Amino acid sequence: MDKLEDLFVRLEELNKIGAALSSERDLDRLLEDILVAAKTITRADGGTLYRVSEDRRSLRFEIMRTDSLGIALGGTTGRPIGFPPLPLYDGQGAPNNAMVAAYSALGQTTVNIPDAYSAEGFDFSGTRAFDSQTGYRSRSFLTVPMKNHEGEVIGVLQLINALDPHSGAVLGFSESDRRLAESLASQAAVALTNRQLIDQLEALFESLITLINNAIDEKSPYTGGHCARVPALTMMLAEAAHETDTGALASFRMSERDRYELKIAGLLHDCGKITTPVHVVDKGTKLQTIFDRIELVDTRFEVLKRDAELALLAGKLALAGHPDPERIAQLERHFADRITRIEADRAFLHHANVGVERMSQDEIERVHRIATTYRWRGPDGREGDFLSAEEIENLTIPAGTLTAAEREIINYHIVSTIRMLEALPWPKHLKNVPEYAGGHHERMDGKGYPRGLRRDEMSVPARLMGIADIFEALTAKDRPYKRPMKLSEALHILGKFRLNGHIDPDLFDVFVRRKVYLRYADAFLDREQIDAVDESEIPGYDWQAGTDRH
Repeated sequence: MDKLEDLFVRLEELNKIGAALSSERDLDRLLEDILVAAKTITRADGGTLYRVSEDRRSLRFEIMRTDSLGIALGGTTGRPIGFPPLPLYDGQGAPNNAMVAAYSALGQTTVNIPDAYSAEGFDFSGTRAFDSQTGYRSRSFLTVPMKNHEGEVIGVLQLINALDPHSGAVLGFSESDRRLAESLASQAAVALTNRQLIDQLEALFESLITLINNAIDEKSPYTGGHCARVPALTMMLAEAAHETDTGALASFRMSERDRYELKIAGLLHDCGKITTPVHVVDKGTKLQTIFDRIELVDTRFEVLKRDAELALLAGKLALAGHPDPERIAQLERHFADRITRIEADRAFLHHANVGVERMSQDEIERVHRIATTYRWRGPDGREGDFLSAEEIENLTIPAGTLTAAEREIINYHIVSTIRMLEALPWPKHLKNVPEYAGGHHERMDGKGYPRGLRRDEMSVPARLMGIADIFEALTAKDRPYKRPMKLSEALHILGKFRLNGHIDPDLFDVFVRRKVYLRYADAFLDREQIDAVDESEIPGYDWQAGTDRH
């Protein structure tokens, strides 16, 4: 009979184990902890943890441990268990009661066997074969079903060879061993069920996020990749900051919960784009809406050419009765000059429509001049302005392809993102998602949007997401309005952003010094984009200052 003092010690161990199991997030480690804990409180030399398969037809080997043989398989070891699952039923559908683990699961009962070699009613041929191969002697077995809160068996704990704490001799499992093991199995089943439910909920949650990002992708193939790449770059930079042990970020550290929270924020950082009109998101030229309206302008130029040709023919016809070679030559020169001017102006508007280069004041004035110089007559016979006021506004956009109003629409996506995320009932470990996701368009100098936050008003995760968002946009190869930048170009621009107060200087330093940009490039950029980078030429980066280079 167990000593009372010894029993109290083991009960205290059981309480500690139960608390530890409830806080473990990693499923493999949780399963491993359950078996190790069961072995500890029952002083078993070996043991196996089985889980019931999804179809409830078999028991899968999850963890195996035998201390005296140095066997440690499954779980966090990375070494798989080579045994096939134990069937719960035979080929005719009858219960497989010959196997003690199957019997325990099906009958929802604990089985305590003092000596397997003399036990009746169970098939221990596999155990005998194992012993023959290893020189081991499997004697006492304690097999306990793991039942969840609904009374459903989800696994089985099987413990082998209880050891005397003083002599090390193999004993049978005592009645207190059985009760302790059953208590642990009950707690373990709850912890395992909770972990599985949490994993399933997290998987469902992430699937819903993917659904939103796929919806954005379906609206615009040019931004779908962005929704996937920014989170990846965010986590790369976050890990680099986490590993930094000098400077302003030396105290920045992330737990697994912190990492998951930042990952979710990264995946949701642009969810508000689901409300943004696709013709604005995908606006590849200045006149593009549902289609590129430069084609309408081309039609008007063709009408001008037709009118010029008709004027030439009318002039020649007027001279038919009074031939005048010099006058005809003059009419033809005037026609040729007009056609040349029309084609030059058409080519200019095509170039202006692309919006790749910043427009000069002279170019803007030329658009206005074209709009007022030409008149054209439409299908209804009425003469009108060559360019509408809205077309002039678009064609004179100084840089890019978006008007001020369209840029406001684009910028509103972050407001929409914040509103959507703040409306959700976030659990405690994800409560910062709205702040992280909603801050990637803020600037360190307070000139960003939508809230005009300054650096000291923002968390490190929100600040690093801003760098990830900018760098991804600079190097993206799937945007209709720009060519993909080379690595050195993007870093040069990012350095200017650091100098003008746009991005966090300490995180920028980590981004460059720890070669985050290169890891991202290897994973996501085309080979031709990855050129040689001279870090000493990057604006705002002091390549000689840092010592944190591991």
